[in-house]
Amino acid sequence: MRDLKENYVVSKETLKGSMNQKKSSPQMMIKSGDRFEDGKKVLGRRNGRRRGRGYKVDRFQDGKLEPNMGSTPCKSLMFHTRPGYGQLGTKCIVKANHFLAEIPGSDLSHYSVEINPEVASRKLDKAIMTELVKLYRNSDLGTKLPVYDGRKNLYTAGSLPFTSKVFNVILADEDEETGNVRKRDFEVTVKFVAVASMAQLRNLLSGKQVDTPQGALNIIDTVLRELAAQRYLSVGRFLYSPTIRKPQALGGGVESWRGFYQSIRPTQMGLSLNIDMSTIAFIEPLPVVDFVAQILGKDVYSRPMSDADRVKVKKALRGVKVEVTHRGNVRRKYRVSGLTTQPTRELIFPLDEHMNMKSVVEYFQEMYGYTIRYAHLPCLQVGNEKKVNYLPMEACKIVEGQRYTKGLNEKQITSLLKVSCQRPHEQELDILQTVQQNDYDHDPYAKEFGINISSKLASIEARVLPAPWVIIELKYSDTGKEKEYLPQVGQWNMMNKKVINGSTVRYWACINFSRSVQESTAHGFCQELVQMCQISGM
Repeated sequence: MRDLKENYVVSKETLKGSMNQKKSSPQMMIKSGDRFEDGKKVLGRRNGRRRGRGYKVDRFQDGKLEPNMGSTPCKSLMFHTRPGYGQLGTKCIVKANHFLAEIPGSDLSHYSVEINPEVASRKLDKAIMTELVKLYRNSDLGTKLPVYDGRKNLYTAGSLPFTSKVFNVILADEDEETGNVRKRDFEVTVKFVAVASMAQLRNLLSGKQVDTPQGALNIIDTVLRELAAQRYLSVGRFLYSPTIRKPQALGGGVESWRGFYQSIRPTQMGLSLNIDMSTIAFIEPLPVVDFVAQILGKDVYSRPMSDADRVKVKKALRGVKVEVTHRGNVRRKYRVSGLTTQPTRELIFPLDEHMNMKSVVEYFQEMYGYTIRYAHLPCLQVGNEKKVNYLPMEACKIVEGQRYTKGLNEKQITSLLKVSCQRPHEQELDILQTVQQNDYDHDPYAKEFGINISSKLASIEARVLPAPWVIIELKYSDTGKEKEYLPQVGQWNMMNKKVINGSTVRYWACINFSRSVQESTAHGFCQELVQMCQISGM
């Protein structure tokens, strides 16, 4: 058993070095730092925009170390003929989070989209095309209702009455820095690319050996996502809304939002829409003063902030979008760029080009008839560096629907896991409620493209396999004979038992990612693990 004790603790530095040298000795790794969504571990990069933190873990296949290249492209995948059906076990019917779908019988049309001047925001691209359809649907578009993927592709059921056309669109949007509404002119060129054939997809579903038509599946995904993306907030491929389930406070000005992922999939039952639930953290839409009180965990309504508190609040609020509340129905939105070092009562600014100075307190009183109550707190800085605007915290509220991208503390993670972990029947109810809210039967885009989605979970025939018999040796029995043991409820207790033919684990590793776990504790854990394996017959 000496092999088990060799090289079982790997430090972070050693791990980095071994990865750089592309060594493949550790064949068993325990990886932490995973992202939790809906009570599941999602392997990959962490939440938010921080990249490159953590380790890329390669996978072993057929005794060789191969880099993790992500999911296999579906283009080369085909349905293979099933060799037969198993008979062992007790037959039963189970429900799956799939909803059978019917696809259009006719082919679709694919067009390219070019917007000038170019914009970096996919959200703005979508807004431009939404305005275009609104203006020209009943005229130049021939009453067609197209779908747009937010990049360069437009799809229609049938052909548009042109092969290439230039449209002029005027879009009014709000500047995030200044809050001013601005009008911008865009030139949109829509040009025919090709006919998007559904024939290959129909052949695949009929059981013929063809490549999976990923292009056709992507179009159907785009159609089914179009209306949902207008109703819900998109985060990657997931869609979130506070209406799916009431948000739950996680503490520190953060709350959980429920969302879902949907994707069209070819299965042996036919085409189906797969829906899965997810839960992530959003910033709670609170008055900014209340948000600050939660961040600091102390009374800020009557006491001034320390420098350390101000830095903490500045870090939490930077980049957050707020709306003003002191102007009645006028709810201008701004993005926070910083926090003043002085309290509101000490702030003055030039009122005009002649450098006539006025205090923030006086300005709000004279201009809006608003009396600032918490003048001991600093002001929010909004706008750009050239023209900084001061907004009292009490006159601002955090805009709803902003994802929380900073790291959660242990208490918040525990609360998020508690909210997201569900029993199967609760998960089923959430999925069915989501399908009901999406109302695919009355989705104008699904109707336009001739797509029908069932409202019932797919039922699948399954088998409960019998538990395997385990041959063990009772350590303290008088006879010392072997005995067969049947596991109960999928598990068995190895206390005072030993397997007959235990395997040998020659190479393994334990990686400590925690700063709070001492090296001695990690060594002790590994020693105890080795001892327990030896006692159990390994």
